[in-house]
Amino acid sequence: MSALIANRTNPPISVRINILQEEGHTVATIEVPKSPRLVATSDGLLQRRRLQADGTPQCVPFYPHEFISRQSSLGLLDHSANPVVGATLDDFDPLERQRLRQLIERFSGDANLIGLTDDELDGALGLVRTVDGQRVPTIAGLLLIGKESALRDHLPTHEINFQVLDGTDVRVNDAYRTPLLKTFERIMEQFEVRIEEEEMQWGLFRVAIPTYDRRAFREALVNAIVHRDYSVLGQVYVRLQGDTLSISNPGGFVEGVTLDNLLVVEPKPRNPALADAIKRVGLAERTGRGVDLIFQGLLRYGRPEPDYSGSDATTVKVVLSSTEADLPFIKMIIEEENRTQSPISLDALIVLSRLRNTRRIDIATVTQAIQKPEAQARAILERLVEIGLIEPHGIKKGRTYTLSAGTYRDLGQSAGYVRLAGFDSIQQEQMVLQYVQNNDKITRKEVMELCRLSPDQASHLLHRLAAEGKLNLHGKNKGAYYTAP
Repeated sequence: MSALIANRTNPPISVRINILQEEGHTVATIEVPKSPRLVATSDGLLQRRRLQADGTPQCVPFYPHEFISRQSSLGLLDHSANPVVGATLDDFDPLERQRLRQLIERFSGDANLIGLTDDELDGALGLVRTVDGQRVPTIAGLLLIGKESALRDHLPTHEINFQVLDGTDVRVNDAYRTPLLKTFERIMEQFEVRIEEEEMQWGLFRVAIPTYDRRAFREALVNAIVHRDYSVLGQVYVRLQGDTLSISNPGGFVEGVTLDNLLVVEPKPRNPALADAIKRVGLAERTGRGVDLIFQGLLRYGRPEPDYSGSDATTVKVVLSSTEADLPFIKMIIEEENRTQSPISLDALIVLSRLRNTRRIDIATVTQAIQKPEAQARAILERLVEIGLIEPHGIKKGRTYTLSAGTYRDLGQSAGYVRLAGFDSIQQEQMVLQYVQNNDKITRKEVMELCRLSPDQASHLLHRLAAEGKLNLHGKNKGAYYTAP
């Protein structure tokens, strides 16, 4: 069977086959490795998988015009670096080239670019490629400094929409098919006039609190522009509605990027040439960690994390919230940064934000939240314990963490700490003994529900009470229960 599959695929696929015995039947399990290339049958049949409306998968024809999108997602092809057939250097707009130079200076881009001639600048940023001895604009080149007429003729898929909605009423609906740099400036202007800012002062600290963090918005917008799939029809949408701002772009996450590794995966731009040019101009974060800036831009104001859950196989969508800022939380972060003379890490912000909402977390929750190994999650927690922002409770696997009494006090929620701290060992003991008095007996499962403890914590509490003579043990294992002496 392995040879049959290899002979009937092109390029040949080497699969792994295991034989199982299930309910008296011999079953072959076939493991197919992920291929870095497009694969067809030896007869030339090429299909792709997709989900139907009811969620079931099906195979459908894979057409040639879809190859570019798939190869870009796999990182096999940089569509933005391709020369545009039929385009010439006359399709570049001198005004847009001047705008490019101005933005390099305005956003502190690559200083080496400033003194270059036009031809040298085009080559350095990958705006042109030489084909048969002729310099031809690339897709990235036309997108950045091309004339609007050239964009309409050669890149009809390029469009960015800025919308402002009031319920179901559309207040603003502007569609831009202009070069990216010009579009970027116009959308930033539209964004700026709708930003409200409150200025707060605590002692020597004066802080401006905007409804949306400017740097976070800029990174989210640039990500949508850089990572969109320019081989398919569709628009980038920037939509303000109520207290949320959403940005979406055609083309799902590239291969290897998921919601579960978004914070830690290595940067994988769908259009590397365009991404590199944008970074060197200075519009995007140069390390490729723009997602970190988006998270920081919300969390440091005490707002919810950016929401990427609306993304799917064909679209990436991020939603930013402008809910009321948590002023005591901001003050706490600023004072801690001033004390240490360094910005608080994103991992620490995520942990503190989660604790504000869930009150108590464990190591598994933190590991999932920061998307890093358990050892790093533990190090973050112990660091926060060391500086007094959080407190540990319990031991070993049952160890949990809460905001410290000092942190609750700084947040103006001392009563919240008192309620939360009611689940300390003394209170837990009294709750268990009171339960036994009223119900004659108690099991480990009931202790877990009563005191909100893990299985290990509940067992440790019951064993301690039995050792101190406050409870008697009856039975073993799952049948065990405890009564009063």
